[in-house]
Formats: sequence, C-alpha cells, structure tokens
Amino acid sequence: MKFSFKLTIFLLFLNLFFCFILKKNIVSLIIQNIICFLSFQIKYTGFRDRPHEERQARFQNACRDGRSEVAFVATGTNLSLQFFPANLHGDQRQVPTREYVDFERETGKVYLKAPMILNGVCVIWRGWIDLQRLDGMGYLEYDQERAQHEDALAQAAFEEARRRTRDFEDRDRSHREDLESRRQQDPSPGSNMANADMEHKMR
Repeated sequence: MKFSFKLTIFLLFLNLFFCFILKKNIVSLIIQNIICFLSFQIKYTGFRDRPHEERQARFQNACRDGRSEVAFVATGTNLSLQFFPANLHGDQRQVPTREYVDFERETGKVYLKAPMILNGVCVIWRGWIDLQRLDGMGYLEYDQERAQHEDALAQAAFEEARRRTRDFEDRDRSHREDLESRRQQDPSPGSNMANADMEHKMR
C-alpha cells in the first residue's frame, strides 16, 4: 500500500515535470490526477440472487436503457443511477447518448456518467465497470453548472413565495381597513339601539 502510494506521488510529479517542460495546462493535469487518485471501487448490485451470466446481460441491457444500480464497495453506499442529462424527464428519456453510456471507449468496459442531486448537492457520478466482473472504479464530482441553475430556481421560487405572501397581507390589510371605515361611517342598528338604551337609563 505504501509502495503504491509513493509510486502514485512519483508519477504525479513526473507528469507535472514534463507538463512544465511542454508548457501544458498544469492545473488541469493536477485535477485529473487527483480525481483518478480519489476514485473508489464500485460494483453492480442489481439482481444479486441471479446467476452471474444473467446479471451480466441484465447490466448491459439496463445501461442501454439508461439506468443501473451500483455501490461504493468501501462505504456500502448504493446509488440508483440515471444516464441522462439532468434536464430530461419522463418520456424525454429514450436512449442514452455515448456521452453518458460508452461501450466503445475501451474493450470489455462501459464508461458511465450520471448527473444527480446527492444529499442536496448537485454532483456528477462518473465511472467505468468491467462487463465480465461487474465491478470497476467510480467517483463523484461537483456539478457547478447545475448547482447554479438549481440555485437560480430556488431563488425564483423564494421570491415568488414572498410576493404571494406580501400580496395576501396587503389584501388582508386593505379588507380590514375597508371594514373599519364602513363601521365608522355607517354604525350598525344594534349600536344605535344600545346608545338609545344608555340615554334612556341616564334620564
């Protein structure tokens, strides 16, 4: 484990050295290496009671339909993934594009991408799974573009709720003021009778 860690660090610095010589984007390379280093082992969790060959076929069919169930082995976290853009819903989801389900990138593997909201945070799940073993590597990355979109929607909904509350309070206040004005201008018959009784008693 220590040797593997040291080897990873050595390769990272070696890549940075050549990147500096070739004047490439160092920041991009650092991010790519960190993401690869933080990838975690995953496995397909669907139909665990079925034979392995049947599970292989079901997994591939599910991917082509745009869905699958995977779990992070280390934590046991299960995820139900949808391999479509976040803005597509229901009937709009038909066949996932190669950006989200890619069987051709590497023989014997499928590369997957699934936008989601996890514990209130917009993320993108990325990973690959071996078609024979039904395990692989995956990671989560922050989806800044969708987060900004969701924040704008939340702000708009909040402002709309405030506007409706303000309109309701204005109508209620106007109604109360109108009732009070009518009461002062046109006293009710009951009030007149009560005043007459008081005057009669005083006499």
